[in-house]
This record gives sequence, structure tokens and C-alpha cells, in this order.
Amino acid sequence: MNNPITFYREQISAHNISLKKVKKQLAVSSTIRLLVFMAIVAGIYFGYPNTQIIIASIVIGIVAFIFLVNRHTDLTYIKNKLEKLIAINQLELDAFDGNISKLSPGAEYIDPSHPFSHDIDLFGKQSFFQYANRTATQAGKDTLASILTSNLVDTIEKKQEAIKNTAKLATWRQDFGATALLVDVNLPIMVIKNWLQNFTPFLPKIMRVLPMLVSGISAILLVLLFLNIISFTMFLFWFFIGLAITGTQLKKINALYNNASKVKDTFEQYYKLVDKIENTRFDSVLLQEKQQLVISKKEKASETLKQFARILSAFDQRNNMMFGVVANGLMLWDILQSYRIEQWIAKNHTKVSQWFEVIAFFDAYNSLGNFAFNHPDYVYPKITSNTIILKAEELGHPMLRTKKRVDNNITIDSEQFLIITGANMAGKSTFLRTVALQIMMSNIGLPVCAKSCEYRPIKLISSMRTSDSLSDDASYFFSELTQLKKIVDALEEDEYFIILDEILKGTNSKDKAAGSRKFVEKLVGAKATGIIATHDLSLCEIATDLPQVKNRFFDAQIINDELYFDYKFKDGVCQNMNASFLLKKMGIVAS
Repeated sequence: MNNPITFYREQISAHNISLKKVKKQLAVSSTIRLLVFMAIVAGIYFGYPNTQIIIASIVIGIVAFIFLVNRHTDLTYIKNKLEKLIAINQLELDAFDGNISKLSPGAEYIDPSHPFSHDIDLFGKQSFFQYANRTATQAGKDTLASILTSNLVDTIEKKQEAIKNTAKLATWRQDFGATALLVDVNLPIMVIKNWLQNFTPFLPKIMRVLPMLVSGISAILLVLLFLNIISFTMFLFWFFIGLAITGTQLKKINALYNNASKVKDTFEQYYKLVDKIENTRFDSVLLQEKQQLVISKKEKASETLKQFARILSAFDQRNNMMFGVVANGLMLWDILQSYRIEQWIAKNHTKVSQWFEVIAFFDAYNSLGNFAFNHPDYVYPKITSNTIILKAEELGHPMLRTKKRVDNNITIDSEQFLIITGANMAGKSTFLRTVALQIMMSNIGLPVCAKSCEYRPIKLISSMRTSDSLSDDASYFFSELTQLKKIVDALEEDEYFIILDEILKGTNSKDKAAGSRKFVEKLVGAKATGIIATHDLSLCEIATDLPQVKNRFFDAQIINDELYFDYKFKDGVCQNMNASFLLKKMGIVAS
């Protein structure tokens, strides 16, 4: 069994050693660049007025300087990546200490109308999403949220194998995440897809060959100038002709650049991520299937995306005033890059959506694999097809710390309904959320917090947290009835595991008792499976009439004038309630 905390500490130590080494290399690199620059200046100064020496000094110096700049850029990239890797591992150690404040809570995914996500705190502060999410791209984050709320029960064992596979690839997962985090991408993927799909070429046909012709002539004239065969005035005249040609398309080029500059970072990020997917050996069938979507016999998706990233980067050089003016005058640089963009989009725009979806999938599954890696003591449910829906030993809530958590056994058959009673704060609601999370986690292939677990896949629906809506003129009671109606309608379409917490709270006690009994009878009649928690002991009487209904409870005891909870799940009906005791204990009412 791996020890994730030890792994993260070792990674931080190793990356810190590498980081110190790279920082020293960067210092040396900066010094060498300064010396090369001084050598260029010296060549120009001492070579004057010899044109050949000046031009040779500039050309050789620029080539050397560009090489050193690229090397410095590579070293800077390595440094930044090491810093991201250190931060990633520190984040995991913080999470083990209970600090998940730096992780996204996913509040934007909160949806009270969803069948269960709002009830079980799937999104928001201190939510399961915040606890599990390690995605590095917005698309991956969206995909993870979609997986958690999917409520699908197909190919669970296939999903389990995929998560087991990614769990083993700890260093790969972190490298993937660090690579993605190095590029700050804010543009939604859908905006990029729409731009590519709706792109309209604008260059006249002559502009597609003109840059090569102009560049060739410019190269010849530069050689003639070097040999003093032509004057600088003639060369300058040709230079202004190039600028004039570029100017004829400048308005459309600027519009293209405005869009291209927004997507540049995304393609810079994504080609590197696709490359990591392409060049990794996966054992899982699901991961292999996704991998094949970016692997082509003719050309790798990473190379195609890298080509576009390089084109966009080259186009971006127009922002360098000196380079932009010279390159457009001598090579029609903007026209050349615009043509290359047009050609790339025409050839590849239909493939991009699929590639982006693959990246988002792996980013999301990296989070699931990370969750499994962090919990080596959790178990993957054994998927069955018998009459038992859930049989778990020592089932616990994954968000509770091990020392504070009280685990329980539960067995529930198909078409069986459990009525859970118990005192306030005895653990009923926590237990309901524990079971709900187990079902959600099982359905997406995650290991669950249990010693053992057998599970027959079933969809989940719940009614645990209902609120009124003043803007919609909807009372609390009506909102609750609406949710219960959704449950009844859902049962007509498919099989669901139903979790209810104190239903019909918006009406009087007598009406609530009668209504709750009728609703449970309705569910049993529909052959539903599930759990309902209640304070109404009269509802437990239904178990004598319906063999499908079983009573369970959480106990509370008063020992030495102190309230004591053991949070253990027991057979039978709770007899000890604590409201009166707590009112007296807190001095709210007289004893």
C-alpha cells in the first residue's frame, strides 16, 4: 500500500534540489547573454566604417543571441514548472491537514434542481468537489463536474480500471497538471470552437504566393547590399514597397490578430498536454480508447496543434515594433502568417473539438485518479447483479477525518425501504449523505470509504434540502412537494435509490404523519428502494404492515447529565429524543 504523504514530501524535496540547480544555470545564462550583446556592440564600434564587418557582427551576434535567448527561455520554463510541481505537492499535504481553501469549490455548478447534488453538498465550500478537484483546465473542471452529476450506471468496472490506472501514474498526473498550469488560459473552449467553425478566409489568391516572392527578392537585395552592388537607397525603396503591400490588408489582418492572440495561449498549452497523452502507455481500455482519438497514422494531434501554436506565436511577433516593421517590409510577415492560419483552420477545424474533449477527459480523470491515490485504504465496490443493492462494511463519510469518523455497516435489498429515526445530532443526516456519496462515487468508478462493499448499480435521487423561493412565489411546502413529484415521475422511467430526510416539514404534525405514510406506501408500491430519516416515530408503524419496510435508528443517551452519541446504526426504533434535554441544558426553558 502506497503512502501518499511520504510521496508528496519526497517530490517536494527532489524538485527543490532541481530548482536550485536551474536557478544557477539561469544566472550563468544571463551573464553570457550580456557578454554576447557587448560583443555585438564592440564589433559594430571597431568595425566602423567597414560595412561587411558591421553586417557580419550584427548577423552573427543576433544568431548567437537568439540561441541564448531560446536556451534561457527553456531554462525559465523548467524553473517555472518545478515551482508549479512543488506547489502541487504542497497543496496535497495541505489537503491532508484539512486545508482545502486553495482548491476551487465549484460554486458555479450548484444546481438545486439536480436529482441529488445540492442535497449531498457536491459543490460549494467544503464540498466533495472542492475536496477532489485537481483539474488544471477550465474544460477539465467542467468535465469533472459533469462526471460527478452524471447519474449514469453503465460500464462502472471499466471506469474503475481507468481510475486505478491514473492512480498509479502519480508523477505523470502531476507533470500534466503543472504543464497546464504554466499557461493562464481564460478563453472558454466553446468560444474557440465557434471561431474555428465560423472562420472565413480573406486573403486574395495572389497574397498566398507573394510573401515567398518578396522574401526571395529581399534576400537577394540584402546580399547585393552587402557586396556594395546596390545602394542603401535602392534597398530602402524596396523595403517601403513591402510595407505598402502589407498595408492593403492591414484592417483584416488586425481583426484576425485580435482573435488569434486570444487563442494563442490555449493552443500553446493544449499541444503539450496532447503530447503527454500520446506518449504514455495506458493499461485501461477506457483510457486507451480516449488516447486513440488523438493518435492518427498520418500525423499526431500534438504536432498539428504545435504547428498552429507556432504560427500564432510567430504572428504575435508583430507586437515587437522593430521586428514587425522590418519583417513586414522584407517578408510580408503579417500576410504570410495570416495565410498559414487560414490554411491550418481550413484543414483542421473539424478535428479540434474532439482533441479538446480528450484533454478535458484526461484532466478530469487525473482528479479521480488523484483521489484514489490519496486514499489507498478505500475499496472499489464489487459490482453485482443480485438482489442486494448495497452491502457495505464500515462505511464512512469520505469528508470526515478518520479519527472523528464513525463507520457503520449497512445492507439494503432491492425494493426495500429503511426508516431511520434518531435524536437531534445523532448522525441521521450525515449517514444519509454517506450512503448517497457512496452511490455517486460507485457509479463513476471511484473507491469508497469502506472496509468492503458490494453494490448493484442504481441511479440516485434525493430530497434532503428544500428551500422556498420568494421570487417565484413558491412556499417551502410547495417546493418540497415539487421535489417529491419529481421522484415519483422519475420512478416511472427508471430504477432509483431514494434518500429522503424529514419530508413534509412544511405542514402540521398530524398532516405530516399521514402524508409521510402515504408517500412511503406510494414508493413501496412502485417497488422503490431507499432510505427516509424522520423524527416521527408513528411512521415506523408502517413496518408492521409492509414487509419491505425496516426500522433502523441512531441512539442518544444521557449519562451523568451529559448527552452522549455513539453514531452507530442500529436495528429498531429510537426511544430517546433530546430536544427537551437540550432546552433545559442550555437554560432556554426551566428544568
